[in-house]
Amino acid sequence: MRILGINGSVKQPSRTATLVAELLARIAQRVTATTEVVELTEAAPILFQALRADQLGKNGRAIVEAVEGADILVVGSPVYRASYTGALKHLFDLVDFRALEGKRVVLAATGGTPLHGLMLEHQFRPLFGFFGAVTIPTTVYALESDFTEYALTNPAVEARIERAVAELFDLLPAASPAGGDLAHPAIRLVLRETAAN
Repeated sequence: MRILGINGSVKQPSRTATLVAELLARIAQRVTATTEVVELTEAAPILFQALRADQLGKNGRAIVEAVEGADILVVGSPVYRASYTGALKHLFDLVDFRALEGKRVVLAATGGTPLHGLMLEHQFRPLFGFFGAVTIPTTVYALESDFTEYALTNPAVEARIERAVAELFDLLPAASPAGGDLAHPAIRLVLRETAAN
């Protein structure tokens, strides 16, 4: 199983990076998987060299293929002008519209006020609905005050992370936390075919 985190922040250090890392760590505690992270601070300059997928160079294509080939995505973004970052949108503009169908996506965001959390439902979730991906019901939203020097310190947000991860595995019946592998051959085949599309 391949799990990919995407940090849509375009600055470092990043509270969004912390949130994505926390989610990946909790998932990795439950299942044996390969985990990687795409940091848009590094990826965006490469991706912005192409306006269309057929213009991507070798490094840009590798980033997009990592997204398309993942079994699970953990995608986070700071709320920027009432939406996710433009750099993150550009990445998904380059992803094949069929590549994420049926894949599970955990959504996370950071923002300045509690009201910015609505972006997850009104902006973020519809993006993955377009791709036919399955977004986990519980999203994770954190304020600046939930962190201390970029470390997450709010137990309520940590509990929400646990809830989102539990829901992820509820939606992945073939994922065995004890065995750390995909247990059902038919499901394994479907995931392989999906990853190949």
